[in-house]
Amino acid sequence: MPNNLPCIVLVEPQLAENIGMAARAMKNCGLTEMRLVCPREDHLSPKALSASSNSEEILQNAKIYASSAEAIGDLQYVLATTARHRDQTKMVFNADAGALAVAERLSRGERCGFMFGPERTGLRNEDVSLADAIITVPLNPKHCSLNLSQAVLLIGYEFYKTTINSQPAQMIVNHTQIADKAKILTFCRHIEDKLQNFANYSDDNKKEKLVINLRNIFTRSELTEQELNTLYGIINYLDK
Repeated sequence: MPNNLPCIVLVEPQLAENIGMAARAMKNCGLTEMRLVCPREDHLSPKALSASSNSEEILQNAKIYASSAEAIGDLQYVLATTARHRDQTKMVFNADAGALAVAERLSRGERCGFMFGPERTGLRNEDVSLADAIITVPLNPKHCSLNLSQAVLLIGYEFYKTTINSQPAQMIVNHTQIADKAKILTFCRHIEDKLQNFANYSDDNKKEKLVINLRNIFTRSELTEQELNTLYGIINYLDK
């Protein structure tokens, strides 16, 4: 296992499809090593391979172990995923904090892993006792169970975020640009000119508020120059 990537340990997974979808989730997040503890169904069955959606190499390279202890034997730091309260003295991380903890350990050259339990019951207490800490995701307390592949994707994505430089939110304007305020105000005055015969515009008590509301609509919308041209065309068409 590369020292800069954690492995994914699936303890007694029940359905081949879920193993395949977990492999797909791993590939989505740049993870490559899957370890299986006593899987009930064949992880290389047609159902699993089909569900993996071009992540067959993860299934083909997956290793099978007879127990959780064997599966994590060469690891130095393991987080057990669980949604239920456990009467064990352990550090409990949420998903992003747990991912950061693993990333820090990996940066020091330690071998790490995330451990997931069976679909129906989750990890047993015996499995959790083998882990250094617990990682959990705060969800609706009335329904907090996740499908196995969903859990792998969620935890995997939080780890993946530690490996990339997240891009800030940005407006995609394609082949145009955001119109400057002068062009926006010119457009507003164009509309105001068209409202000369509108009753509220003729009423000085209502005109000021109408103009302010009109300008608020367009100045807060980050209109592009292309969108302004479209609005000009619509107004001119209606004017005819």
